[in-house]
Amino acid sequence: MIIALVQIPLDGPKRPHQDVIDQSLESTKIFHKVKGLRRKYYLNSEAGGGGVYEFDTRENAEDWFNDGWADWMEGRFGVRPRLTIFDTPVVLDNEAGEVRVDGHPVPAPWQGD
Repeated sequence: MIIALVQIPLDGPKRPHQDVIDQSLESTKIFHKVKGLRRKYYLNSEAGGGGVYEFDTRENAEDWFNDGWADWMEGRFGVRPRLTIFDTPVVLDNEAGEVRVDGHPVPAPWQGD
């Protein structure tokens, strides 16, 4: 699994909660079609906005975050985004009560105690 962190630095106060909801819901029309995108978490803070993207493979993440992507984002938000792509070999899912390594469930280390 791949996690991509997109940060959009914006000057000024934190965007109003309802504005973020409205804009984010509208953008799902774009993001629900992105190949390999499992989840997108929309972010909002005093430092700006962004998203956490969960992709199935690095290839699909890199296909989405292509050479024209930053220009497209700058056109939408007026600033260039910062992108960091992470390999995610281990995931702790407290809601499901499981640990996954490379996408496969493994015995939870705390259950052996």
